[in-house]
Amino acid sequence: MAFDDQLVDRIRVILKNENLIEKKMFGGIGYLINGNMACGVHGNNLIVRVGKDQYTNLLNRPSAKPFDLTGKAMSGWLEIIPSGTRDEKELAEWIQLGVEFARTLPSK
Repeated sequence: MAFDDQLVDRIRVILKNENLIEKKMFGGIGYLINGNMACGVHGNNLIVRVGKDQYTNLLNRPSAKPFDLTGKAMSGWLEIIPSGTRDEKELAEWIQLGVEFARTLPSK
């Protein structure tokens, strides 16, 4: 599956001062902190790992949908459609949610 190179470039700019690893995964790109994925790109969409506590509340936002690769949504993970990442501020806010959550997880 091809992924949105422009979205990847925009994420790189936002994350330039973070200590992350960029890794090809699930046909897209993932950004990992201490081995835990914080966010990524799948097709044209942003993927954000927000955890189960914030999941339901954030899923109510118009641009968010469940992240589903296998026919079963991954609880704690959101897929943000392009309308939710057009603005740099909104993109940065979504990414920050993922980064903050990944930092709470033990290193792998």
